[in-house]
Amino acid sequence: MIDKETKKTEVLSAFQFRHATKDFDPDKKISAADFDYILETGRLSPSSYGFEPWKFVVVQNKELRSKLAEYATGARRQLQSASHFMIILTRLPKDMVAGSDYIKRMLDDVQKLPHEIAQAKRENYDHFLKTSIAIEDDPRVMFEWACRQTYIALGNMLTAAALIGIDSCPIEGFNRAKINELLAAEGIMDPEHFGISVMAAFGYRLHAPSDKTRRCAQEVIEWVE
Repeated sequence: MIDKETKKTEVLSAFQFRHATKDFDPDKKISAADFDYILETGRLSPSSYGFEPWKFVVVQNKELRSKLAEYATGARRQLQSASHFMIILTRLPKDMVAGSDYIKRMLDDVQKLPHEIAQAKRENYDHFLKTSIAIEDDPRVMFEWACRQTYIALGNMLTAAALIGIDSCPIEGFNRAKINELLAAEGIMDPEHFGISVMAAFGYRLHAPSDKTRRCAQEVIEWVE
């Protein structure tokens, strides 16, 4: 068994290795097993109440990648060269309210909670949305709240990739409305239930990155005791 210090070193090394890769080597492809592992770390990621407001769409079709590039200026280089390209979708507010069919299915069929416990959890969740964080009356805030949860899954996938020497790049440089329209027109996304959250590219770097720079720990960490 790997000792704790070795694991810590491996994880920190992965963070040092990871950088936002702009140009991937188009001749190097991620194996199916390795990408399945990356996807699994996303699937197993935590979410508020365990309601998983995400869907991971892996776009390998070259024609569709070209169409995406028209409305995703921040992803054009990666769309051309990345081994794997992912679009993360987020559930719309209508699915994320406590009384939705989606939440009912999550409680009953996925989490498999007894009726009484499921009902109590639904009521608690309803109070959370309406009173604790008070966002249910603002669809835009509701959607952005769900999007923030997808970034937990994204972060886990980026780290998981780095741990096995795979490069990545999270991407927000796209026209959300146009990409939503395109995905709906292509039959990839149901616009009644989903909207785009973020994109990510995965592959193997073509060029060595610059040295990583970060503010020192004293600037970003404060202890309150």
